[in-house]
Amino acid sequence: MENIITNSITVFFGFFAIMNPIANTPIFLGLTAEDNAATRKAVALRSLIIAFLLVTFFCILGKLIFKLFGITLPAFRIAGGILVFIIGVQMLHGEQSKMHSPTEEDNQNSKDSQLSVAISPLAMPILAGPGTIATAMSFSSTGNILQVIITIVVFALLCLITYLFFLFGQKFVRFIGDSGIKVITRLMGLILAVIGTQMVLQGISGAQLFLK
Repeated sequence: MENIITNSITVFFGFFAIMNPIANTPIFLGLTAEDNAATRKAVALRSLIIAFLLVTFFCILGKLIFKLFGITLPAFRIAGGILVFIIGVQMLHGEQSKMHSPTEEDNQNSKDSQLSVAISPLAMPILAGPGTIATAMSFSSTGNILQVIITIVVFALLCLITYLFFLFGQKFVRFIGDSGIKVITRLMGLILAVIGTQMVLQGISGAQLFLK
């Protein structure tokens, strides 16, 4: 039981750091600035449902994807760890990762339809970007069904938390201020860099056993 709780906490903070609902809230508010409250709520709900379905898909089929492309878990952990580490370092320096940033084209397309922003860039790549998917697959690809369930349930919890941040985003941003968001973003970046390093170390350790 203790291992399950410890593991769940590790997964929670891993997802919280890489999804970073605190830093993503101003992005959400900017993308829905001209929308009314009902539309903003619909965009938030749709984007998080899509992100949840994407991550759940990779959690459940991660092992099959590995077999299909001949990918080993150690190799994926090393590659995923490097990816997560890079995102963490960028956040640590106060930069918005390009893998989580909407492009100019995304912003232009979002003007064509109010709800289209829920799919891109919100659901992908901001909420369920490469780093999030890599983290989810790394946590769930051990083959243990309990680990898959924990990963999915924890990500669902993070989606709920993010939804609340989006709904009450304007009040939260006014309360914490820009400086507070920057401090939290850097802290999340440090956590991500550590998680990425740990993933790489686990991958190297697994690769050594795999090659023997």
